[in-house]
Amino acid sequence: MTASQHDFSRWIEQGFRDAPFVADLGIALEDLGPGWCEATLALARRHMQQHGVVHAGVLSTMADHCAGAAATTTLAEGEAVMTIEFKINLLRAARGESLRCRAQVLKPGKTFAVVESEVFASAGGKEDLVAKLTATLAVLRTK
Repeated sequence: MTASQHDFSRWIEQGFRDAPFVADLGIALEDLGPGWCEATLALARRHMQQHGVVHAGVLSTMADHCAGAAATTTLAEGEAVMTIEFKINLLRAARGESLRCRAQVLKPGKTFAVVESEVFASAGGKEDLVAKLTATLAVLRTK
């Protein structure tokens, strides 16, 4: 791992802790590497909608934030990303004890990146794919 990659790891970890909405939901960074990121969420009653399944907003937030973190691993120093568009397919009702999201960069770039996130619900040791998000993120110059 280069010094730059190490700095991004710390920056991404801090982004999961310091993004107020993400931290309030309880979404936690699990692991990351060049072009990918994984996050987890222990489900609680507050994550559910009125029918007892995980709210689409929780799934969308987790998939979007994880996509941004994955894209961040591909950036040069002095760059950041911001989501400009995403589409999410909610494949089945999400139920269980936890969620796991894995985001993978499909196309890194100088002006935008395309990332795909998959969200899995875990119940009784079994994982089901519950959502798939495709996001376009603008690459911003911060310096």
